[in-house]
Amino acid sequence: MASTNFVGAEPSHVVANGIGKGVVALLALAVFINYVDRGNLATAAPLIGSELKLSNTQIGLLLSAFFWTYTPGQILSGWLAERINAYRTLALGLAIWSLATALSGIASGFVALIILRLVLGLGESAAFPCSSKLLAEHLPRHRLGAANGLIGVGLALGPAFGTYGGGTIMAHFGWRPVFILFGIASILWLIPWTIATRRASKTADTTASAVVPSFFAILSKPDAWGASLGHFSANYAFYFVISWLPLYLVKARGFSVSEMAQIGGTIYVIYAISAHMTGRISDWWMRRGASDTLVRKTFTVSAHIGGAGCMLACAIGSPAVSIASLLLAGVFFGFNTPTIYAVGQTLGGPRAGGKWIALQNCVGNSAGIVAPLVTGFIVDRTGQFGLAFLVAGAVGLAGAIGWGVIIRRVEPVLWVPAEI
Repeated sequence: MASTNFVGAEPSHVVANGIGKGVVALLALAVFINYVDRGNLATAAPLIGSELKLSNTQIGLLLSAFFWTYTPGQILSGWLAERINAYRTLALGLAIWSLATALSGIASGFVALIILRLVLGLGESAAFPCSSKLLAEHLPRHRLGAANGLIGVGLALGPAFGTYGGGTIMAHFGWRPVFILFGIASILWLIPWTIATRRASKTADTTASAVVPSFFAILSKPDAWGASLGHFSANYAFYFVISWLPLYLVKARGFSVSEMAQIGGTIYVIYAISAHMTGRISDWWMRRGASDTLVRKTFTVSAHIGGAGCMLACAIGSPAVSIASLLLAGVFFGFNTPTIYAVGQTLGGPRAGGKWIALQNCVGNSAGIVAPLVTGFIVDRTGQFGLAFLVAGAVGLAGAIGWGVIIRRVEPVLWVPAEI
């Protein structure tokens, strides 16, 4: 049967760069807010654990609960982005997660926090399927690096601000005011988003019936599983760090809450710089004639091998070596973030990019369920973090297989009519 390429070519209604730099910046800001709000619990974990008398296993459950809804919510968000368009889906998701963040500040116990973390995960699941749908539809492939790099800056600076700014405020006023303040501030994003995208949202309504491959069609492609394995491996190491770094630095290495905030903030700033530079260098390299395959695989495979080395150094090194390795890990996180989304957006193409990332992110973010629980179990059983770092490094190495071997070429998938 001859293949008909529904997603490799630009649809007739799409205009390259049509969403504009302002909308890309707002997408990056939404991801920034996303990671500030989800990371608050990790930063507050030493204080919440003491106040509510929680074990490491209970803290691991709280950190993991977010992903119980965030992970399957990717599929729902990918579907909603097609039904009510990506602009409205993202706005709805942000409103939900902002409310959940604010209410966490008045939660009275473990059960209430678990419930609010579930609501938070459901709301935040809209961010990447919606942003990826918009980028894949409106940007040519040689500009996906810089756009995803800017979103990667938001992703990295969210934890940086949450760890440093939130940690500093918590050190003086406690953890509850931070959740309330950040939740209220987050919802203000809806004002510029509504103004900037009102017209584009109406236009998207007229193209909602465009032919799009099904989720099952995407799952039938080996490249989707390679990307999902790579995404899971990258996320395991990242979520291990973002979830447990505050407790590791305070409890295992003896730093104060203020010192923890400074170290954690520095790691994420390095991550942001690396993501921004990776995106720009990727686009420059492709404009010079390099293939998508060479550029994307170079950064992803290097990120996984380098990140695994950093986790190993943290497991066996001195406190100084551990801190240096965590700072270097920020560089490799930056290699990965803009690249893994650009790969999925390219493979899915303008039509299927949003759904492809929804599936890829769904599998990838199951690491957010596994990593906090495995780490909490290991720390409770061994009394230290060494083995947890080794596990994170081993899982990270598996990602090099997904990106480097299972995915043969980074190029738009060709879909036959029966797959639509």
